[in-house]
This record gives sequence, C-alpha cells and structure tokens, in this order.
Amino acid sequence: MPRVSDEHLAARRQQILDAAYTCFSRNGFHSTSMQDVIAEANLSVGAVYRYFKSKTDLVTAIAEAALEGAEDVFGELTAHEPPLPLAEAMDRALGFADSQTGPRGALRIAIQVWAESLRDPALAAFVAEKYGRFRALFAGLARRAQENGELPADADPDAIGAALFGMVPGFALQRILANGPDRKTYAEAIRVLLKG
Repeated sequence: MPRVSDEHLAARRQQILDAAYTCFSRNGFHSTSMQDVIAEANLSVGAVYRYFKSKTDLVTAIAEAALEGAEDVFGELTAHEPPLPLAEAMDRALGFADSQTGPRGALRIAIQVWAESLRDPALAAFVAEKYGRFRALFAGLARRAQENGELPADADPDAIGAALFGMVPGFALQRILANGPDRKTYAEAIRVLLKG
C-alpha cells in the first residue's frame, strides 16, 4: 500500500477544519454535530475521526487556528525596532483585529470559543494560557514605552498591558455585535486616552 504524503495528510486535516469552521459559523458549536462536519467535508466518518476524535478536538483546533495569527502580530509589535509609540502599536493591533471581524474572520469564531470555554475546562485552560501570553506581549509594549519615557517610570506595565490588550477584543466585539465604531475612530480615542 503506498504511503500517504505529509502534504496530503495536512490538506485533508485542513479540509476538515474548513468544513468545521463553516458549520460552526453557520450554526454555532452546540448546534453543529460531527455528522454535520462530516457531510460538509464530504468525507467518510472514518476519515474525519482519524484526525479528530471528537467535536471538542475540532473546537480546540479551530480555537488554536483562530488565535495563532494574533500572537504573531502582537509579538511583532512588541519586538519592533525602533519601539513603536503605544498609539501606533495599538492602531496596528486594531488593524489586525479589524481584518478578523468579517464573515470568515477568526474573531467571529473566537466569540464562540470564549463562550464554550466557560463550560469546557480544557478549552478554558487553553484560552487562559493564550490570553495570558497576549497580555504579556502588551505588557512588553508598556515596558518599552516606559523605557522611552512615554509612560511614567512608576506605572505598572503588567496592569497597563492588560488594559491595552483588553481594548483589542473590546473593539472586535463592538465591530461584530454593534457594527461600530470604525478602526480610525477607536484608534483616535485610544490616542486621546494615552495622552491623558
């Protein structure tokens, strides 16, 4: 029997994830069954279960995919040379968030992940770990702003990082659930607050 290539295995796994994403976006996590995903992927039961043993495994994989791009973007902002002014770093973070609020955007699924993490301890641990890393990256932005004299030397960079990070999902929730404000307006409001 010929060996299946790694590329084929990765493509099949992605096919299943794409089908799950479509189902979860259309019907939500709770109303989507594994049978729905199998039908959407147009694969056999065995083919899907070879990659994902349960719906929880699918939800976790979708959550990982939804959040991995954010970590890359936030990490680049923290490591940028020369250090970005906080207002500019926040504008770039908002730009990423804004790009993820559309119909196929990762933040639409992230909202469902947040809700599901309240019920699923394993998913809750994943979300807490991931968001802890995001807060740490934003705390890194705050530390660099302190070093550059943009923030007071006695300010708590961890607290400021948590507040700055909180503005990003806050913006995304408003874009998705309340159709606004737009990125430019929100970024300008942050700029004003940072001057405060």
